[in-house]
Amino acid sequence: MGDSQYSFSLTTFSPSGKLVQIEHALTAVGSGQTSLGIKASNGVVIATEKKLPSILVDEASVQKIQTLTPNIGVVYSGMGPDSRVLVRKSRKSAEQYYRLYKESIPVTQLVRETAAVMQEFTQSGGVRPFGVSLLVAGFDDKGPQLYQVDPSGSYFSWKASAMGKNVSNAKTFLEKRYTEEMELDDAVHTAILTLKEGFEGQISSKNIEIGIIGTDKVFRILTPTEIDDYLQEVE
Repeated sequence: MGDSQYSFSLTTFSPSGKLVQIEHALTAVGSGQTSLGIKASNGVVIATEKKLPSILVDEASVQKIQTLTPNIGVVYSGMGPDSRVLVRKSRKSAEQYYRLYKESIPVTQLVRETAAVMQEFTQSGGVRPFGVSLLVAGFDDKGPQLYQVDPSGSYFSWKASAMGKNVSNAKTFLEKRYTEEMELDDAVHTAILTLKEGFEGQISSKNIEIGIIGTDKVFRILTPTEIDDYLQEVE
């Protein structure tokens, strides 16, 4: 019977030592659209595919990259509604920190608090794990930072990472292209080329999103015109 009899129980370990519902949540992440992040020497870039379910959907209403604080942004792979819950909770945590200390929350602290929420949903009754992984990009007193948070609540700092359905090709490409001396513009070019690796159809500013943060410590989402300029540069 293996692990199958435990697949509906969130809080019971299977004989192989797994919480099977978390495995299912990771499957949801793996079937999501590809997202990636790259930490450059002077900033961080996050990027993602944005494929719409129908040509009738207004692409301006779909936004996968979000701002958490002025100096922290996030992108997800997996279930969009789950990501919105986490974005809302993360913004609330950042706001509470600012009220208490009168300064912006450090990137690591915000990641830790978001991961704690995700971990809590792996051991509580009557809930399910979040079917989403996050890449959090920020710039604070410790410099540029990139973290990945998974449905289990585990989080790691990365130089470059990818998630979603094309994760293996994307990570292989990043391993070949990444250097620690890479600057922000180079990182944007690498992000676009990485997305192109497994992209179905023609890549354009309508079906990808890119967010960047540099030494000015202001996270911003690139406009379609800016993305078009970068696309021309890599061709």
